[in-house]
Order: sequence, then C-alpha cells, then structure tokens
Amino acid sequence: MFGTLKTLINGANARAEDRLRDTYSIELIDQKIREADQNLKAAKLTLASLIQRKRNEARQVDVLQSRIDDLMARAEQALADGRQDMVQSAAQAVADLENEKTIRTQTVDRLETRVLQLRQTVEAANRRILDLKQGAISARAVKREQGLQKRLNRHLGGESPIDEAEGLINRVMQQDDPFEQSEILREIDAGLDHTNVAERMEEAGYGPKTRSTAADVLARLKSKSND
Repeated sequence: MFGTLKTLINGANARAEDRLRDTYSIELIDQKIREADQNLKAAKLTLASLIQRKRNEARQVDVLQSRIDDLMARAEQALADGRQDMVQSAAQAVADLENEKTIRTQTVDRLETRVLQLRQTVEAANRRILDLKQGAISARAVKREQGLQKRLNRHLGGESPIDEAEGLINRVMQQDDPFEQSEILREIDAGLDHTNVAERMEEAGYGPKTRSTAADVLARLKSKSND
C-alpha cells in the first residue's frame, strides 16, 4: 500500500512540476539563458587567462633564446682566447638555459593546445546561446499567441457573452404568446358554455345574422353601384 501511495504522490508531484514549468516556461528559458551567458563569460575569462599565460611563456622562450645566443657568442670568443674557465662557465649556463627553454616551450605547446580546445568550446557555446536567444524570441511569440487564443476562446466559448445573449434570445422567442393563449382560453370557454355553437351556425347561414361581416358590406356596396 505504501508503495502505491508513494507512486501516486510522485506522479502528482511530477504533474504539478510539469504544470509549473508550462506556466513559467518563458521565465525558465530566460533564466537558463542568463546562466548560460554567465558560464560563457567565465569560459571567456579562462580563455583570456590561458592566452595571456601562453604569450608570457612565449616571451620567456624568446628571452632565453636571446641569452643563449649571447652566451654562445661570448663562449666562442673566450674559446678563441684560450679562456677555458670562462668557456666552461658559459657552457654550463647555456645548458641550464636550454633546459629551461625546453620546459617553457613544452608549456607553450600545452597551453596552445588548451587554448585551441577552449576557444572551440567557447565558439560552440556562443553559437548555441545565440540559437537559444532566437528560440526564446520565437517561444515568447508563441506563448503570447497562446494567451491571446485562450482569451479569445473564453470570449467565444461556452460561457461567453455571445452565447449568453443567444440563449436569452432563444428563451424569449420560445416563450408562449400571451395573446394567443387568451384567444385559446376564450375558445375553450365558449365551447364549454356552447355560446360558440350559435356563432358557427350563423356563419354557416342558418338563422338570422347577429353580426355584420365584410361580405355583407361588399354586397351592399355592389347593390348600390347597380342601382
């Protein structure tokens, strides 16, 4: 039972989270883009630092090479003069400088590889963020259209003023005509007390006429015109 309850609770939480994400989807998109921009900014700073370190190391390599070239020139002169002591000192210094240069050159190469990789990462991230920003503009437009459509559906939906007005018109038009009802009641009453029997027989031509009709008036007019 507890497993079933846990499953139901997890399902309800997931549905609630989905509804929340749908409601605040634009806000979440904007926040994620801001976070991506911050990460990109940090990556750019790291890239700038690596490039700066590589350039510093490259300058140190150039300085070391200049010192090596200078010592080699001096050692050649000392060797020509037979100053073995100075030649030995210069040779040791050149060897140390060459070893340092090798290490720094390897550092430059390593930094160059790292810079290339990070530059590619930054460029790819920048393109993706641009795509995200374009997508956010489209999503915001779609969300706005959905909101307008929902409001339109509320105006034109089942409980809209238009439907209410149509319902009221139909209700009025379907109500019984009070004048017709009074005529029907009069006819019913006349049938019950038999007062309409004499009227029907009079209309059929039996017995004296108690009411003037249009036919009587037309007959009189024709009689006068013939005279």
